[in-house]
Amino acid sequence: MEVVTRMVADRPVVIFSRSTCCMSHTIKTLISGFGANPTVYELDEIQNGQQVERALQQMGCKPSVPAVFIGQQLIGGPNQVMTLQVKNQLVPLLISAGAIWI
Repeated sequence: MEVVTRMVADRPVVIFSRSTCCMSHTIKTLISGFGANPTVYELDEIQNGQQVERALQQMGCKPSVPAVFIGQQLIGGPNQVMTLQVKNQLVPLLISAGAIWI
C-alpha cells in the first residue's frame, strides 16, 4: 500500500487505470470534462503495475481499476464516482482538492 501512497502524494486527482478498460476511459473522461487534469497510471503500461494492482486490491478496490483518488483520499471505483456525480458531490470534492477552480 505504501507504493500507492507515494504515487498519489501531492496530486489532487489520481486514476489507476488499464489502457483497455472502457470504464477507466469513462471515468477519466468524466473527471477531465470538469477541467481537472488527473494523473493517470495505466497499470498495464507501467513497470510495477502488478504490484500496484495488488496494493489496490488490499485497499479494497474490487475490481482494481479504475481506482480514483481525490485529495489523496481513496474514492473507489466507477460506482462510487458515479454516485458522487449523481448526488452533485463530485465537483465540490474536486474543488476542495484543488483539482479545479470555479
